[in-house]
Amino acid sequence: MALVAIVGVGALARDKWLPLVRSATDQVGEQDPHAGHDHEESSVGGTIKLTERGLKNIGFEPFVVEPTDYVRELNLPASVVERPGRSQVHITAPLTGIVQKVFISPGEAVDTNQPLFQVRLTHEELVAAQREFLETQAKLSVVQRELARLQELGDGVVAGKRILEQQYEQDRLQVTLDAARQAMLLHGLNEEQVGEVQRSGRMFREITIRAPKHADEHQPTEHEETPHWFTVQSLGVALGEHVDMGRELALLSDHCELLIEALAFEDDAAAIRRAAESELPVNARQLDRESEDSQLTGLRIQYVAGQIDPVSRAFKIYVQLPNRIALDKTSPQGTRYLEWVFKPGQRMELSIPIESWQKQIVVPATAVIDEGAEAYVYRENGNQFQQVPVHVRYRDQRAVVLANDGAVFKGDVIAGKGAYMMHLAIKNKSGGAIDPHAGHNH
Repeated sequence: MALVAIVGVGALARDKWLPLVRSATDQVGEQDPHAGHDHEESSVGGTIKLTERGLKNIGFEPFVVEPTDYVRELNLPASVVERPGRSQVHITAPLTGIVQKVFISPGEAVDTNQPLFQVRLTHEELVAAQREFLETQAKLSVVQRELARLQELGDGVVAGKRILEQQYEQDRLQVTLDAARQAMLLHGLNEEQVGEVQRSGRMFREITIRAPKHADEHQPTEHEETPHWFTVQSLGVALGEHVDMGRELALLSDHCELLIEALAFEDDAAAIRRAAESELPVNARQLDRESEDSQLTGLRIQYVAGQIDPVSRAFKIYVQLPNRIALDKTSPQGTRYLEWVFKPGQRMELSIPIESWQKQIVVPATAVIDEGAEAYVYRENGNQFQQVPVHVRYRDQRAVVLANDGAVFKGDVIAGKGAYMMHLAIKNKSGGAIDPHAGHNH
């Protein structure tokens, strides 16, 4: 009845009763998502109607407006780097010799204690140390047997001076034997190999060089099954080659965990410091990739560099980067090869949270089209899309924060993707010139 009463009254009476009518219609129900929303028709631009095929052609994806919390982030250019002193292991020749066997190949995955090379020893000092050790061990054995024989004869039969001399000789030979043992250890043999020389009575002629233990033990996450293996990055010798002590034989890499190195300016130091102190999770993504594998969340700032470049006024930030295996392949010969998802040198973008806003209208960056001083979204209205001017409060490369000024409301459906093509279609329809920079954020 209220609607009927308004018909025919003057403008003043209509303005007086219109709020009451709106209040009554608001109480009808929530079936219409736009019920009670006064979209100003004067603020709505052109409209466009597209078929289902047309929507597919422009890559249309709907987005439902929903107030949400927004975290303003500082986006920094970054790259993947190795951990200094941990990601690379140089395998060197412990002794001079000739390479008899090469057990590895470039790109191969290598486990701890796995054989890498077999070298026939030609190191003169080691040969001399082993010879002295074996000779001293033989002399000591003779002295010990003689001393035992004399002691069995009893007192009065053998002069005590002779027994004492044999004891002194035994002590002297034991010191010489210990010194020869230490010399062999210093020249590259381990305790097990020295023990083998002592038990067998033969010189150690060959040495097997094995993969070392990891500098730290990687702790996989609940859903991670990443093996902590080395990868042969380069091979520096060939079969039969003579190598001197200290010569690099191979370079192993451990990329189970890497670092993200980001560059920030001095003005952002305070915000980054607050994020590091609060241990706020930071995000990262690979540039030029939009797959889920390229998005990383929940990372932590490891440390902030203590120096600022005097020319660029930039400083470096380092974030821990747990790695994942992209390809795990075993050849018919049983050789295992691993490829990691993240590799040193890859370009990244690091996002550090610096401010949090509550209950904001946040839409994808592709949903907002810029044209000069104006910004538009395209709201779905039945089988049409309306051009709606909006006020942009803040934007980054992935999202735009819109002012809650009545242009769009909770529950509105807008074009999350495809808005730019809709904008071009409306410009063509109206005969206006197309701004080549419309929708492009420089």
